[in-house]
Amino acid sequence: MHALSIPTWVIHISSVIEWIAAIWFIWTYGEVSRNRAWWALSFAMLPALVSAMCACTWHFFDNAESLEWLVTMQAAMTLFGNFTLLAAAWWIWRSSQVADARQPGIDESERPSTTSVEAGQ
Repeated sequence: MHALSIPTWVIHISSVIEWIAAIWFIWTYGEVSRNRAWWALSFAMLPALVSAMCACTWHFFDNAESLEWLVTMQAAMTLFGNFTLLAAAWWIWRSSQVADARQPGIDESERPSTTSVEAGQ
């Protein structure tokens, strides 16, 4: 446990706690909004949590060589987590596009144009 200073430990532990809270809040938002895409985001956040726990575990045991496989697992979970977060973000975007298309009474001419936003107008 001597591998990191106490302030660094505080940052590591608080980051893990914040990530767990974010997962829970996003899951709750998915329940309230009844949009399963938000549930997917909360699941997609789990590999990053595993990655953080690998780092904390390895540091807790003073970066022991016998636990060096945790470094590889952390890297793999970070990579995998980045892709799961990408997929979840796409799913949220896609579900919002489908929801917009299903809104009754909105004519296509009344929808905001994305081209005018992209052009800076």
